[in-house]
Amino acid sequence: MTYVAAYIVVLLVFGILDAVWLTMMGPAFYRAQIGEILHTSVRLAPAIAFYLMYPIGVVVFAVVPALKAESLMTALIHGALFGAIAYATYDLTNHAVMKVWSLQVTLVDIAYGTVASGLAAVVAYLAVSSLSGLLGAN
Repeated sequence: MTYVAAYIVVLLVFGILDAVWLTMMGPAFYRAQIGEILHTSVRLAPAIAFYLMYPIGVVVFAVVPALKAESLMTALIHGALFGAIAYATYDLTNHAVMKVWSLQVTLVDIAYGTVASGLAAVVAYLAVSSLSGLLGAN
């Protein structure tokens, strides 16, 4: 049940952060930088698949190790590292093969993924730790 709670928290926190980020930065930054390759509307199936899968990675690679170590810093470092690697995989591949993909987009996106994933891992760790404390379980 602990891992399900962590998943739900990461899903909510990351989903909210991403919605805010994309709403603010989508038109202002991404459309200006890579607009000619953007679809006119979001394809829901791949978006839903991403938002259902990504939190699993944050939980497995950041929240679970942090809970085992009882360490907020583990949640932050592992979450940020997971985000950096995941976003770097996407962005560096795009930067390598796409005509319209700037270094600026690559760096901004990797930075965002690092911060958002680290923050989601920290909030999930704190929520699950608090919940476990209230229930008297580890």
